[in-house]
This record gives sequence, structure tokens and C-alpha cells, in this order.
Amino acid sequence: MRLLSSLKGKSSTHKPSLEEFPLLPLRELVLFPHTLLPVFITYKAGMLAIDEALRHDMRLFAACLKPGDTVPVETYPVGTVVRIVQHLKLPDTTFRVILQGEYRASIVSALPQNELFMVRVSPLATASNEAPNLETTALMRTVQKSFAQYAEFSKRINTDTILAVEKAESVERLSNLVCHAILIKAEQKVELLGIADPTYRLESILEILELENEIFGIQKNISGKVKNRMEKTQRDYILHEQLKEINRELGKNDDDDDFADLVQDIEEKAPQEEILLKARKELSRLKKLQPFSPEAGVLRGYLEWIADLPWNEYSNDVVDLAQAERILDEDHFDMQKPKERIIEFIAVHKLISWENAHLAATNRDSINAEPTDSAPTNGDLNPLNPAQPAQLTGVKGPILCFVGPPGTGKTSLGQSVARALGRRFVRVSLGGVRDEAEIRGHRKTYVGALPGKIIQAMRRAETINPVFLLDEIDKLSHDVRGDPASALLEVLDPEQNAAFTDHYLELPYDLSKVLFITTANSLHSIPYPLLDRMEIIEIPGYGENEKLAIAKQFLVPKEINENGLGNAHIAFTDAAIREIVRHWTMESGVRSLEREIAHCIRRVAREAVNSGYGNTQDKALSAFSKTIDVNDLEKLLGRRKFKKDLVFKEARIGVSYGLAWTETGGALLPVESIRFEGNGEFIITGNLGDVMKESARIALSYLRSAQNRYHFTVDDINKTNFHIHVPEGAIPKDGPSAGITLAASLLSTLCQVPSKTGIAMTGELTLTGRILPIGGLKEKLLAAIRNGMERVLLPLGNTDQWAEQDEELRSSITVDFVETADEAFALLFTDI
Repeated sequence: MRLLSSLKGKSSTHKPSLEEFPLLPLRELVLFPHTLLPVFITYKAGMLAIDEALRHDMRLFAACLKPGDTVPVETYPVGTVVRIVQHLKLPDTTFRVILQGEYRASIVSALPQNELFMVRVSPLATASNEAPNLETTALMRTVQKSFAQYAEFSKRINTDTILAVEKAESVERLSNLVCHAILIKAEQKVELLGIADPTYRLESILEILELENEIFGIQKNISGKVKNRMEKTQRDYILHEQLKEINRELGKNDDDDDFADLVQDIEEKAPQEEILLKARKELSRLKKLQPFSPEAGVLRGYLEWIADLPWNEYSNDVVDLAQAERILDEDHFDMQKPKERIIEFIAVHKLISWENAHLAATNRDSINAEPTDSAPTNGDLNPLNPAQPAQLTGVKGPILCFVGPPGTGKTSLGQSVARALGRRFVRVSLGGVRDEAEIRGHRKTYVGALPGKIIQAMRRAETINPVFLLDEIDKLSHDVRGDPASALLEVLDPEQNAAFTDHYLELPYDLSKVLFITTANSLHSIPYPLLDRMEIIEIPGYGENEKLAIAKQFLVPKEINENGLGNAHIAFTDAAIREIVRHWTMESGVRSLEREIAHCIRRVAREAVNSGYGNTQDKALSAFSKTIDVNDLEKLLGRRKFKKDLVFKEARIGVSYGLAWTETGGALLPVESIRFEGNGEFIITGNLGDVMKESARIALSYLRSAQNRYHFTVDDINKTNFHIHVPEGAIPKDGPSAGITLAASLLSTLCQVPSKTGIAMTGELTLTGRILPIGGLKEKLLAAIRNGMERVLLPLGNTDQWAEQDEELRSSITVDFVETADEAFALLFTDI
């Protein structure tokens, strides 16, 4: 048996006499002197110890086993010498004994005898029989008071124990009685049993009692709150039932009083008959339920949603074309295509409204006219087809999709459209939405169910004809919970959305009057069935002059006001804004430009405060003015961020410049190629996609077929290795429009002749040397201009798109149209 050799607390200062006893190991039990404890002994080591004690002086040493151990194993080194007061041997040889604690002791040594363990113990020093001093007496009374409070909280301590603790006069007896009575872990009791110093032992007991009393107090407080809450609920229920009985005796219908407001709200919205029937049915069910039942809460929430939704509320549309054009021009520069589409919608709406008024007047005249033998009498007549009754027509809301790079004003354009039409504006962001239930809602049987984002936005709009912006529709995702893009098919179909059904409402809701506008950076990730339902309007990037106008008209005044300089005189020179556009931003939109302008103005605001601006109420004394010029920019913004490092100033062999379209706008695409002797291997690097790799192989195959027309400086192409690289390898690149660029780079390498400087190109190359049209023309042209290119080679098939560009863009760069690779090479090289 393994025994601990150390004790907690202070040991005795004198050497006591040693006694030898059988060891009685106990599980989760600790005996204290001056106490009685009944124990069942069912294990062999305990039964042998009882037999040994019965054969001698009825005494043994009881010690607690350590947690997790089984007999015979390690016990705590401190225990109690106990006397067997009563014993009963049961038929199964187990014992039921009552033990009385005599004194505390610690194990000095163990004397194992087969399965019986004899131990030699030394008594622990205890308090003397002298009367305790004043300090100890005060401590004893505090322990007695705290124990009385503990007994009141616990309700498990018998009266005899409470009286014995109150009458205890010695420290040892008081400590033993309290330790035996309190309900704490066995480990804590062993620790208290082993403390020899009486004062320290009493202080430890008091600390445990106070902690237990505090815990009991907190539990009582929590229980009281819960009980009060339950009592209030029961009281409310009883009062409610009594009120119902009183109203019934008075002949009043209390159900009608309770739900009158809800019924009135629904009827005031004048929904369709189907919705009214559904609402009345659910209201009838609600009346039969107890007010505090969970289902009653679900039904009440459902009916409140029906009452809150707009069913027939319209906002009056602006039909003044001039006013609408003025509002659109105030908010956004250029953007002619989307503006024209909105003006067209207003014009059509005005004409249909006029026709509806004309048809309504015709219907009234037909109703008021006397029926004759020659006139039909089967209802209102349609003047266009007298055989059919006249029907009023409505304007179906178009589904517009604004596509363009970030920062071009797509989202704010939706707000401007709402202002121009005089309609409410609501916006729902679809970025990252991957659950179909976010569009259609959850069934109302689910806990915490709500309608989808569409119905929630309609409640916020409070009209059935708002401008509804579905932002970032190309960022939709899908997983096992469904495909939200599929759920939008019904929403964005003018032929179906007149009866859109949300899973929560389970009722048809009319979305046909809504003007839906979606925004996207790219169309590639939008499913074709969804894309087919939308009218695509491209929002291209801005040129330098356009950015200059936007900055002067919108960005600078906005940032001046937002940074507290509205009363100061702050201005940017045109040259400063152009410099910011060229060297501190590289984008198709104006978001970075706005940040840089805001950065400048914040620096100016700091300068203004340091100069005393804003410290006095006298405007004359606090006047501040500042004109930001080109020379101020590095001080305000730091060093230039973009220096056109990708473009070589001198002509280099094997280097050509293509143009690429990205979701963030156009980009310059430099291509480099080299050759060296080998076995005809073709190496392509630069993180290129499969389509672009195929374009490179097409370019090399075409040059192989056309080598008789050019002066190649290699004897055998089959024994020449080529390596094509597109810089910025961390950025993925793909697409067929770099075909002519790859061919030009390879031709320059084969002929060892550099292409002319300042020329960029784009176009898909075929095996027969034709150059096919490309997309994203404006973004690519803007990228060429930003990077200082002087000329651009475009496919002949893009002539019409070039003609549609504004005069400013066309005057900023020279364009040559080519139909074949030979024509392009003739413009790129002087002698090949």
C-alpha cells in the first residue's frame, strides 16, 4: 500500500505515543471525532479490519481512499481512530456497523499482513482543555452563527446537530461537529481533518461556510426570480380568464375586441379576396387558441406580416421627362444609356397612364349611355375591339442589370432612378447569399421563421411599386441548402412575378409593378436563365476627362462638406486632379480617386485647425482658403503609387503589349518571349488559363505556316525552344483576345526585330490569320490611355463599337483596324 508522508497544517510539537490499529479504508467518507456514522462494509479489506477489531478492543483506524482508487490502494495519511458501537454481520458476510470517532491521527507506518493492513498511527495535537481566549471565542461564535445560517439554507441538518453545535464549548468539538455536518467534497473534509492548529482550522471552516452561504443566497435569488415570473404568468392567465367570463356575463364579445385592430389593419390594406379569406381563416384559428400558447404567437406574427405588407399602396410616379432628366444629370455624370432607358420607361408610363384614363372615360360613357337595338349591352366596351370589354392596362416594371467595374456608380444610380421616378428605394445585397430560403423565406412552422429578403424589403418600401435594387447579383453562391439564383427566376420574370409566393406567407404577392435593378461586375458567373430575364446595360469605366468632371462636380464638394470645411474655400486645380488620376489611382471607377481626394482634404483640415480655423464664431477671423496644386500632392499623399513600370520606354525584342478586360476594369497585358536551341519545346508561364495557352499554340502554329513570308533568323523551328511569359504571375489570366499579342511577341523573337513602341493591341487570332472581334472595348482603351499608349490595334469587327464611344475617348488615342495578322504585323514592324 502506498501512503502519503506529508500532512497539511501544522504538526504536533511533542512526540505522542504510537498505537497500532487495523486500517479501514472508506470510499468518499470521512469520520470525525465526537460523531457517529453508520457504514456498510462490503469489500474484503474492510471486512478483515472489522473482524480484527472485534477480536481485540473494538477499535480501528478509518481513512478515506483517494479518488479513483479501489481497495487495496492509496489512502490519505490522516484519519480518525474510531470505535465500533454496533455491528451486524449479514448472511453474505458483509457488515453493517456504527462507528464513533474518538480522536484524529496520522499514519506513521504500515504493517501489511496478507490482505489485512495494520497501521501505526500518531495522534494529532489538539487544543488543550483550557478555556479559549477572547479571539478564539469570537471566532467560535462566528462559526456557530454562520453554521446556523447554513443549516437554514440547507434544510438537511437535523435539530440535534444544530443544538450540539450551539452548545459546543471546545474548539475541537465545534470543529468536528461542523465538519461532519456540512455537505462538501471528501477531499475538503480530509484537508480540514488534517489541520492541527485549532485557530487555523476554525478559520478554514468559516471560509467554507461563508462561501456555501453565498452560493445558497445566489441560488435562492435565482429561484425567487423564476418563481415570481411563473407566478406573474399564472396571475395574468387567471385574470385574463376572469375578464373573459365577466365580458361573457355582460354580453360582450371579447374576441372581437382583442383582434379588432388587427382585422381593421388588414382590411384597410384592401388585399385581394384570396388574401382576405386566408387572413380570416388564420384569425379564426387564433381566437380558439390560448393567448400564451406557442402556436398563438406564430399565428399572430403571421397576421401582423399580412397587415404590414403593402397590397395596393402606390407612390405617384413623376411623369415629367424634363424633371427626371435634370435629377439624373444632377446625381451622375454621363451614363447616357441607363439614363435614356429610364426616360423611355417614364415616357411609356406616361402614355399608358393617358390611355388608361381615356379607356376609363370611355367605360363611364358606355355605362351612362342608354342601350339601343344596335349597341351591345354586355358590359364595358373596348373602343379598339367593340366585341371585347375594355380593360385597363398597367406598366410592367422592367428588369435592368447594370454591369460594370467597381466604383462606376451602379448602386448610386439605382437611388437616382428612384428619386427621378418619385418612388421609394429599397436595396438587398446578394453578395455571399447561398440559401434559397433567404429569397423565398422559411415555412412558418419553423421556430423563428421569417419571410425572405424580397418580402422583407417590400414591407420596408410600404408601396408595391418601389425601385428595388438587387446588389451584386453575380456574387450569389449555392450549396446543399439550395440555389438562390433559381429562386430569383420567378422574382425577375415579368410574366411570373405578379404571383410571387413566399414560403412564409404561402400567398401570391404582386411584384409586377416593382422596378427591379440588379448590379454586377461580371456576367460570367450569372446563370443563363437568370441572365436571359434581365435587360443588360453596360456601365463602362471612366476616362481621364470624365474623372476630372466627376471629381469637380461631385467628389470634391462632397468630401469638403464631410470633413467640416464647408465654410472654407478649398479648391483643386485641374492639373492636380489629373495628376492624382494618373499616378495615385489605377482603376476604371472613381472609388480610389474619392479616397485620395478625401486624404488630401483631411490633411488640409488638420492644417486649417492648426491655423485657427473653427476656433471663433467670427467667420471673418476664421476664414481659411487653400488651393491644392500639383506641387502639393506628394506632401499630402506621399510618393506616387503607379509609375507604369510594365511599359518599356525603348523597343525590345520579344515584347508586345496586349489589352485585357477584368471585373475591375481594363488592364495592360505585357507579353515577353525568348528562344533558345532545343528540341522544339514550348514553355508558357505567367498563371495563364487553358484558353490563353491555346491562343499561344495557335499563334506559333500560324507563324510556322507563314514562315515563307517573314525573315526568320532560325534555321529550324523544330529544334528551337520558345518560352512565353506574361508578367505578374500571381494574377490568373485567361481569354482568347491576347492571340494577336502572343503572335506579335513570337514574331519579334523569331525575326529578332523589336515592335514599335507605344502600340497596344487586342484581338483573337485564328489558325488562318484572321483577327476576330473582342469585348470590353472601352475598358481596354482606357487601360491603354492610362498606361501611356499612343496607338491601339483593334479587330475590324469592332468598328461599330468604336463609333459608339464618346468623342473625348476617340480623340485621346489613335486606333488602327486590322482584319488579318499580316495587316497587324505590317503596322507593328518596319522590316520583317
